Amino acid sequence: MQFKDFYKVMGVAPEAEQDEIKTAYRKLARKYHPDVSKDPQAESKFKEVSEAYEVLRHPERRKEYDQLRRAHEQQEQYGGSSSNQDFGDFFNDIFARASTRGAQYQRADPFSRKGRDIEIELPVFLEDTLETTTKPVKYRVQYEQQGLLKEDIKSLNVKVPAGVTDGERIRLKDQGAPGKGGAASGDLYLQVRLVPHPLFDVEGSNLIITVPLAPWEAALGTKITLPTLSGKIEMTIPAGSQSGKRLRIKGKGLKSKNDQGDLFAILKIVMPDTHTAAMNKLWSRLAKESDFNPRTEWSK
Repeated sequence: MQFKDFYKVMGVAPEAEQDEIKTAYRKLARKYHPDVSKDPQAESKFKEVSEAYEVLRHPERRKEYDQLRRAHEQQEQYGGSSSNQDFGDFFNDIFARASTRGAQYQRADPFSRKGRDIEIELPVFLEDTLETTTKPVKYRVQYEQQGLLKEDIKSLNVKVPAGVTDGERIRLKDQGAPGKGGAASGDLYLQVRLVPHPLFDVEGSNLIITVPLAPWEAALGTKITLPTLSGKIEMTIPAGSQSGKRLRIKGKGLKSKNDQGDLFAILKIVMPDTHTAAMNKLWSRLAKESDFNPRTEWSK
């Protein structure tokens, strides 16, 4: 298998921090998601980005991949091809999806065999979990027929229930590989993968959003327009708010089987990028008039 530079796929440097990799994946996953992208290569690009993130988001996998990458660079420089074989083994070990369940022979007929189960990932937007939706699914089915290995492309419209969670498996009976000798077909298992959102992090059925505030907004209080999965709402920021304060918006999280989670807004005070003479004058005036010491705890 040809070596893939997952850092180039993600558009990040090899020394990128985990948060930077996560942010890059969020943007690319939504850009190339087959449900929304008009790019004719969206499906293959989305798959490639997902593969890269699946490796780079895990420190141990990333460490192993980095070793393979360095070996590949050295062999590119001096000649050789063993790194491609090593990468193929690494890739197949992580991304092998087909399940071997259902491959047992039936006792009644030694020449009959239940079809192989198939397991694939089903990318789902957070917004799509709020209501039951129907999503198109296309997948490959490989099977043996008269001693020959054959492959079909199957397409289904799958009902995805509201409240599905990351990692949940949806079973579609008899939609796997066909059986042999009149035996039953295998099943198709869809493993739900929630596509990371550019704004929201997920904690169980709750959502987390970071709300940037100017220093004067935190000091004086303000009203802001806050995005949620179901639309925008108005939220009041209390005067004297501290960075890191969590504000709860009830019922604006993810749906679960029984209820709906909450949205937590975490405040983050952000300094302006520019500093004019007039602004510096105001900051100096504030510093002179205020006796506030943010480091009083150090003297205790």
